[in-house]
Amino acid sequence: MIIIAFSNKTSKILPRLLCRNFRHVAPINVTENNMIMYQFVRPKIIKKISLNMRDIHILGMYGWKFIYINGNIPHDFNPCNAKTCVQLTKRAIKLHNWRIQTPYALYNILK
Repeated sequence: MIIIAFSNKTSKILPRLLCRNFRHVAPINVTENNMIMYQFVRPKIIKKISLNMRDIHILGMYGWKFIYINGNIPHDFNPCNAKTCVQLTKRAIKLHNWRIQTPYALYNILK
């Protein structure tokens, strides 16, 4: 399963100006024994953060929204080639729509 996490908080200037409701998105890969969040920091720097259900609950208390998707992240998934957090998430869920450029647009498509 893949969990897509959306947040309206960011420290970057450009998403604050361009994005409306959600300013950041991160895919979470759920396996049988752990969860790994791919956190986009900047191009070619993606942090893998190990999570559990308590961490998901805490993120939800801080305003994060979650969408649950059946399926797995592809085996050839390379997060280092992504230039934005939206592009990273689209590659994780195998979505090839060039019109989706903001987290809010991705949220509307997945919802």
